[in-house]
Amino acid sequence: MDLGGAPLKRRGAILARLKEHPLARVGPGLITGVADDDPSGIATYSQAGAQFGLNMLWTMPLAFPLMAAVQCMCANLGRVTGNGLAANIKGSFSPAVLYGVVLLLLAANTLNIAADVAAMGEVAQLVLGVDRHVMTVCFVFATLLLQIFVPYHRYVFFLKWLTASLLAYAAVLFVVHVPWREVALRTLWPHFALNTNAAATVVAVFGTTISPYLFFWQASEEVEDMHAHAGGAPLVGNPRAARVELRRIRWDTWSGMLYSDITAYFIILATAVTLHVAGVTDIDTAAQAASALRPLAGDFAYLLFALGILGVGFIGVPVLAGSGAYALAEAMNWPEGLERKPRDARGFYGIIAVSVLAALAIQYSPISPMKALFWSAVINGVVAVPLLVVILLLVSKRTVMGDFTASRPLLVLGSIAAAVMGAAAVMMLLPR
Repeated sequence: MDLGGAPLKRRGAILARLKEHPLARVGPGLITGVADDDPSGIATYSQAGAQFGLNMLWTMPLAFPLMAAVQCMCANLGRVTGNGLAANIKGSFSPAVLYGVVLLLLAANTLNIAADVAAMGEVAQLVLGVDRHVMTVCFVFATLLLQIFVPYHRYVFFLKWLTASLLAYAAVLFVVHVPWREVALRTLWPHFALNTNAAATVVAVFGTTISPYLFFWQASEEVEDMHAHAGGAPLVGNPRAARVELRRIRWDTWSGMLYSDITAYFIILATAVTLHVAGVTDIDTAAQAASALRPLAGDFAYLLFALGILGVGFIGVPVLAGSGAYALAEAMNWPEGLERKPRDARGFYGIIAVSVLAALAIQYSPISPMKALFWSAVINGVVAVPLLVVILLLVSKRTVMGDFTASRPLLVLGSIAAAVMGAAAVMMLLPR
């Protein structure tokens, strides 16, 4: 919306209406959920559907309560303490734990950003015919400039609109044949041999669904939201607001994760009933999945799939870069926050810039973006397990959470998530 030519009073009225819009009241849970389905995640889900057909649909109903519980604990931690995840780790654990986790997170995030922007460039080349490297550079600098020069409370509103791009994957199902009875059966009773290929796919699906960068992002964004509201204070010092705030977080996080999970289910389903049925069982990138859909499901399905990749890419890249920046800035006691001006948080914005520009450099190096994605998945799989244990310990401590320690159901689901991710990490690292 262009406000440049409007009189000052009219611009104020327009901004006031934007703040009253229902999307303005949606918290970090929605963006976190959509960022979970970033282009590298779309590639993973597409490969699962192409290779195993309907027999990987079961992973999404299992993943949903686990991912939602973990993100809810992270959101509660941020809102209750008024500090991000890294700051809370710093206050309760040794520096070795803090810096080990943060450095691995930064490495994984940079590799993941490289895979995401590469997929966005490839898709733009498919749709527009412009060289993918040129488009990748454009996307990198667009996301970087938006994060640095647009205040978060404005930027986030448009990020929320971009979450609608995930609806493209549901729309694809309206233009292809779907055997719904078989879908229901295989969701509840899959049929596949548990060999190394199947195990690797399960590992990849859970690794891209329960990712460390999302833990850091959601905790820090709850802190940002708290500061954005006049009179906002940590719940440990403002218990009267706890009932409303914790209920909002619960609704926001579980609904955001449900949106993410259903979308991932639709991507697996869409590629299962198109690519797998046609004998296309090997997908390396999200752009390749979109391209393969074109002769099978038509131009409309192909275009929807491709545009969805671009939409979630513009959400996923800032979340990846921002989560690493929050983590390192909190660890180093630097001023941090997307509401701050660049000159007031140079270290924080410097981390964002370095992460995104390093990811861009990978495009012009001998490193394959898909190899980058693989190694980011390996690092995420390794980091997620001890980090989940750390989160469980933090949200259980009264010295950290006061009267708002995590409920037993959240702790049980979080423990199951840690066990699943532990098994996934072991399976991922076993020789194939």
